[in-house]
Amino acid sequence: MVLESKNVLVTGAGGFIGSHLVEALLSLNCRVTAFVHYNSFNRWGWIDSLPKAKQDAIRVFTGDIRDPNGVRDAMKGAEVVFHLAALIGIPYSYHSPDTYVDTNIKGTLNLLQAARDLGVKKIIHTSTSEIYGTAQFVPITESHPVNPQSPYAATKAGADFLALSFYRSFGTPVSVIRPFNTYGPRQSARAVIPTIIMQIMQGKKVIKLGDLFPTRDLNFVADTVKGFILSAEADISTGKVIHLGTGTEISVGDLAIKIAGLMGEKISIETENERKRPEKSEVERLLADSSQARDLLGWKPSWDLEKGLKETIRWFVEKQHQASYKSDIYNI
Repeated sequence: MVLESKNVLVTGAGGFIGSHLVEALLSLNCRVTAFVHYNSFNRWGWIDSLPKAKQDAIRVFTGDIRDPNGVRDAMKGAEVVFHLAALIGIPYSYHSPDTYVDTNIKGTLNLLQAARDLGVKKIIHTSTSEIYGTAQFVPITESHPVNPQSPYAATKAGADFLALSFYRSFGTPVSVIRPFNTYGPRQSARAVIPTIIMQIMQGKKVIKLGDLFPTRDLNFVADTVKGFILSAEADISTGKVIHLGTGTEISVGDLAIKIAGLMGEKISIETENERKRPEKSEVERLLADSSQARDLLGWKPSWDLEKGLKETIRWFVEKQHQASYKSDIYNI
């Protein structure tokens, strides 16, 4: 399937990855509907930050992924659906797991039911490497055991299996794309890379973090978006789980030192208990095998870590972007 000029819906379009995906789809001349979470301020998340010409080219639908009626209305006429709407903050999932079940599992069910009834041609469902828990072997292939260690990860695993069950039961054309840790401009301040950058920007020489030893496979957002698009265009991806990762890993502590070096600063790091996950919930190691993405989609990362971090730092230090963050408050 060629995406150009198709009617496309993006759920979670106001978020970090979703807003970048919307921009990429506009560049393909897709007719984009951006599903954003309704709020009384009429704010559209990061869609608000796009140039007016891009905003004018988007159909914005405000709703709630937990409401099946709104989801169905938003999906009418869509040929391709990219499903990114989710609650993603791991610490908050310890606090309010019910909302994660309602949003991540029930929201996905609403979308799948509507897609089945409306005859959507392709659904790209967003997964997460967190569903594996600490790696039992590396690199992690798509056949690695699923072992969620947080309520967030458990609900995402449930949503994945639900999506695949619709493919197997009803032939619903679903692909499950499983990015490892994505970073870049517009990422939430909850994430580790913005947390490090912002503390350094504030002039702090002692950076407060959680556990320093877990390792992550870090994808720059442009590469993640490219994987979503290639998966939508490839018929062979239907019914499959596909990893997006670089095949390299770095510990949280080494990442902080690397970012500080790129920003021309020397720092020390202090572990703060408030920022640590419960002991049995921490995912100690994630490292992707993305050979299936290469073989089926022709995908490979274009951004190495240093290049991606430099672009991320450049964006965060621009004054107009800082107003979007409450950088002096630790947000779970």
